[in-house]
Amino acid sequence: MTEVAPGVYVHQGRFEVQSPENRGDISNASFVVGSEAVAVIDTSGSAVMGAELRQAIRAVTDKPIKYVINTHMHPDHVLGNAAFKQDDPTFVGHYKLGRALGTRADSYITASKQMLGLAFQGSDIVLPTLLIEAPTTIDLGDRMLLLEPMPTAHTDNDLIVTDTKTSTLFLGDLLFSRHIPTIDGSIKGWLALLDDLGQRKAERVVPGHGPASMEFPQALEPEQRYLEAVVKDVRQAIAQGKTLAEATKTAGASEKDAWELSGQYHVRNVTAAFAELEWE
Repeated sequence: MTEVAPGVYVHQGRFEVQSPENRGDISNASFVVGSEAVAVIDTSGSAVMGAELRQAIRAVTDKPIKYVINTHMHPDHVLGNAAFKQDDPTFVGHYKLGRALGTRADSYITASKQMLGLAFQGSDIVLPTLLIEAPTTIDLGDRMLLLEPMPTAHTDNDLIVTDTKTSTLFLGDLLFSRHIPTIDGSIKGWLALLDDLGQRKAERVVPGHGPASMEFPQALEPEQRYLEAVVKDVRQAIAQGKTLAEATKTAGASEKDAWELSGQYHVRNVTAAFAELEWE
């Protein structure tokens, strides 16, 4: 863990896809310590990793783990939840998170078992018990966290967290750094939301993938360039009557090679953008 601000700790995940070797350690996982309690923000991609995160918390403090907050539904951020059941915390998410996880639970579990092998042991889908429909504040003791549900962008259930004491903004996968962004919601909605987020003030931002702490709002710029390039090129391809297969070969080409894992996700992004933009 890296202490990026007083009482704010972040573990940086690897720039890899899930595998038995990395045990699902491919996204950032964080915790915030107040005078009375601890909040966890994302729990990594397996119960094994979640248990190691819990051990890291216990190495810092014995205060109760009162909240486990998931920034969105993807398994690399939620499958570590099972390791925290023993603490009986409130599991927190966007008001659409429970439905999204319930719908995809079987496919997430099946795919993660195949990708993680023995490292999947103990992992499970844990549904939220507190659904956030409007800006909500939780108190850790002399430390308030502001939880805000976002409109459809990376997914339809993105939740952001602000530690008001240190002005630290947790964006989950609304912000990727080095790891190529992945679209599972709306590329138009994502770009509109990034414009709005860029008007905020924060001392630092924690992305869902990438360095533990970054300058804000400058950290948003590479992601914005990539998504804008995909939109521009896909719209041009559609206007020229090109097929999806043709668009995947050229759209976003000027930006894609600047990112880790572009080979795994760029074509998927273009496909998602094409499906959305062809009906404009």
